[in-house]
Amino acid sequence: VQLQASGGGLVQPGGSLRLSCTASERTFRVYSVGWFRQAPGREREFGAAISYRDSRLYYSDSVKGRFTLSRDNAKNTVYLHMNNLQREDTAVYYCAASGYYSSSHLQDARYYDYWGQGTQVTVSS
Repeated sequence: VQLQASGGGLVQPGGSLRLSCTASERTFRVYSVGWFRQAPGREREFGAAISYRDSRLYYSDSVKGRFTLSRDNAKNTVYLHMNNLQREDTAVYYCAASGYYSSSHLQDARYYDYWGQGTQVTVSS
């Protein structure tokens, strides 16, 4: 499984970005996809995920209501739409694939088997 994350950049507070995670074909049929982020000096934290089993969506409290995850099976791509970005959202964002589908597993980075290379998001004026 290969994952390619893209779409990061510099944005002002209150702005928006859309991250993309493109996977090898058929990945979404057997793998859930999650987005994690890691800021300098901090541990990697969960942001959002979509279950391969029932397409259920999961969000962390820190992004709920501002970030939306969507999936385009025809393009083998999962998107993370990020609105109302704040300085504390600055981090490297990673997409990852997991063979699990439950909420508890998908919010834990230890249950992901494959990781993309990461894309930098910087929120600054």
